[in-house]
Amino acid sequence: MTLQGKCETGTYKDRLINSMLAFNIQYNAALHIKEDFNNKVKTACQEQRTGTVGRFKISKVIVVGDLAVGKTCLINRFCKDAFDKNYKATIGVDFEMERFEVLGVPFSLQLWDTAGQERFKCIASTYYRGAQVVIITFDVNDIASLGHVRQWLEDALKENDPTAVQLFLVGTKKDLSSPAQYSQIEQDALKLAQEIRAEYWAVSSLTGENVKEFFFRVASLAFETNVLAELEKSGSRQIGGIVRINSTSNNVYASSKKKQPNCCQ
Repeated sequence: MTLQGKCETGTYKDRLINSMLAFNIQYNAALHIKEDFNNKVKTACQEQRTGTVGRFKISKVIVVGDLAVGKTCLINRFCKDAFDKNYKATIGVDFEMERFEVLGVPFSLQLWDTAGQERFKCIASTYYRGAQVVIITFDVNDIASLGHVRQWLEDALKENDPTAVQLFLVGTKKDLSSPAQYSQIEQDALKLAQEIRAEYWAVSSLTGENVKEFFFRVASLAFETNVLAELEKSGSRQIGGIVRINSTSNNVYASSKKKQPNCCQ
């Protein structure tokens, strides 16, 4: 098994988010369509600019799905703007830390790339816990991988509160599908997305189609959800007249110390 954390230390120049308008999805399965961030979130962030921000806020994102549907390629296209044709199956779990600036506040997505092979499922599932976002992937050219989505969702929700996670259904390898072929599977995907209350996207890691837009969308919604939860929990805590958005205390590397479960030995 592997567990590799890679923290990005670059600037935010390509990861600035000031509005949801640019990343709104047009599909019928978009459960969260809105023109902009919640006014409470915008106000809190505006006032935060006059204060100080401690550590980065973090949302944990797990990416699950069948073997070879393109989970690693999807993450690598966004994080590294690269596509590797030489496929190597993920063994265990890898993760990337991607930094953004949302409404002037530093924010990070902790992207967990999990193995799709059956023999590694019990390893990967130990890292599902504490996810705020679940991305379930399938290959738009493989109807069987779409049929396995419900099982992946069930596995992910065993370790999380179903009411506390945001769900995304992502069809990969769109570049390999003809318009006619894609149209057929899209209808099934949209229906499933509505049933499981997930937002649906179709992407191509080879061409980069919709990849950046998708992850910016995830970051926007995850950030808003985190801030609203903190404001509700703290009662919009006032410190010296400033609404302060406190950081979560997530330790990025804490999971690496977990003992490997007996079922995988």
